[in-house]
Amino acid sequence: MVSVQGLVKRFRDLTAVDGISFDVFEKEMFAFLGPNGAGKTTTIKMLITLLAPSAGKAAVCGFDIVRQSSEVRHLIGYVPQLLSVDGTLTARENLVLMARLYGVPRAERRRRISETLSLLHLEDHADALVRTFSGGMIRKLEVGLAMVHRPRVLFLDEPTTGLDPIAKQSVWDHLAGLRETFGTTIFFTTHNMDEAAENADRVAIMNAGRIAAIGSVRELTSRVRKKKADLEDAFMFFTGSALSDRANFRDVRRGRQTERRLG
Repeated sequence: MVSVQGLVKRFRDLTAVDGISFDVFEKEMFAFLGPNGAGKTTTIKMLITLLAPSAGKAAVCGFDIVRQSSEVRHLIGYVPQLLSVDGTLTARENLVLMARLYGVPRAERRRRISETLSLLHLEDHADALVRTFSGGMIRKLEVGLAMVHRPRVLFLDEPTTGLDPIAKQSVWDHLAGLRETFGTTIFFTTHNMDEAAENADRVAIMNAGRIAAIGSVRELTSRVRKKKADLEDAFMFFTGSALSDRANFRDVRRGRQTERRLG
């Protein structure tokens, strides 16, 4: 579903993504694990055609992200880290707007929206203003907005940042349900070890713009010379540093801003 070969992104003297290659398979839950600044978001922005690569190539659902960007956009959904809903509209109105933007036929629109609200357990809040929602409800609605046109690949950038543990689990339960129902391939970024270990079929460990290792959690931890190694041990083994030590002032500030907005 996603094929990447030698992908590079430079911003003047900074190489944010440095020649990465990987594949994501149909119906897979695939995680990019790494600290903020590792190149995860930049990679996603190239794959969803918001940024042009400096070198290399990539295809989503068989379509080239540069030459066939319009086709790619119709086949994907995207949930960014920062808020992407309109708090002055109701949940239903947000979904209607997104369905129209994606060209969902009018004859299907009402059924599709009702189905989405039901799948996310938001039907009782369909006509409430989104600004009254909890953080977990907002995140679920954002997933619904990205899924209303039934994309083949759903990209999520740090989807549970700022959520409490119960809301986080609710979001992941609904993502698993959407994959089961629609066969959606899910590609997400995270710096949360547990999130990657519990939800991903495969994990790519990204560090300083490069992929240090890729595989299932069992495959990655089996290469660590330690009994009962976990994903954090694997991250340190492949990168030489601890993930928790990598955040800078900008990363902390951005995380806290997201927490306040979802609180």
